[in-house]
Amino acid sequence: MSLLDDYHALRAGAAIVDRSARGRLVLTGVDRRSYLQGLLSNDIAALEAGSGCYATYLTAQGRMIADMRVFETGDNLLVDLDGTLAAAVSDRWSQFIFSEDVSVANNSASTSQVGVFGPQSAPVLARALGDAEASGQQWEDTLRRMPVNAIRTCNFRAQLVQVLRSDDIGVMGFEIILPSRLEDDFVTSLRSAGAIEVGTDAVEVCRVEGGRPLFHVDMDEDTIPLEAGIEDRAVSLTKGCYVGQEVIIRVLHRGHGRVARRLVGMTFAPGSSVPSRGDRIFSADRDIGSITSAVESPALGAPISLGYVHRDFQQPGTSVRVGERNGTVSTLPFVPTGSASEPVAAD
Repeated sequence: MSLLDDYHALRAGAAIVDRSARGRLVLTGVDRRSYLQGLLSNDIAALEAGSGCYATYLTAQGRMIADMRVFETGDNLLVDLDGTLAAAVSDRWSQFIFSEDVSVANNSASTSQVGVFGPQSAPVLARALGDAEASGQQWEDTLRRMPVNAIRTCNFRAQLVQVLRSDDIGVMGFEIILPSRLEDDFVTSLRSAGAIEVGTDAVEVCRVEGGRPLFHVDMDEDTIPLEAGIEDRAVSLTKGCYVGQEVIIRVLHRGHGRVARRLVGMTFAPGSSVPSRGDRIFSADRDIGSITSAVESPALGAPISLGYVHRDFQQPGTSVRVGERNGTVSTLPFVPTGSASEPVAAD
């Protein structure tokens, strides 16, 4: 399969996406939501059974330790985050517990996470699950109605699995959490239902087209959420205190949201080569920032990138230069999440 074949599956069909790099924590106990409420930037206390949200875990200085999705199942909280951070975050949260009725378990090794993305993902997933409690068209309709960050529990091979509604890679779809021993069987079932496995290159193209920053690529431990432009998804302005809140509120209220740098999208002239991570960005002769991610976009027919620029150069339409490439700052996302591009001819 070529990159364009894989991209077409993500944009027009149903694609199986490797999510093995993700980690999974489970919090149990009656105080689980109130406990995370004081640690994370979004409103965890407001979650109801079947719902979830995107959030950040910050230092007292407002810098990111991790970003994550938090799902309330009704029995526990499922936390999805970068797998390389799961053990450290689990240990830290466990150390902070005093009298609260909450426990933290790192289930990353005993469970697997499989993604199926694309406009045909709902019917394909419904067929693959097969023996779910709801079946056929009823189960497909249930999947289609799930909002982003919703979670449902069903059965596969008589085992409980969790289905997450996800747009994490810039394309709408689902992620399934299941016992590791069932992963191969489930992937085979997805293939039989009409999904195809795709490579990481096509997934990266969709992620950048969707304007989704990735931790340890477009964000790191020196990043403030406001710099990465994720505050609308990750930060609640109405909840109580949490670690790092003082810095966030100070920038929003006293600084009117102005940060020294900002993650932006950039589109380059068709035919230009794709920039590399770390390439410097210029406006006229001024060095204004650097590239964090870059791909060739089949939807736009041109190279696109994410990168940080000085706040005076963040407005869409601003002219930029990377090496010999001329480009402009673009509105994100480049391609709206959930929309299919024009059909792409496969090589």
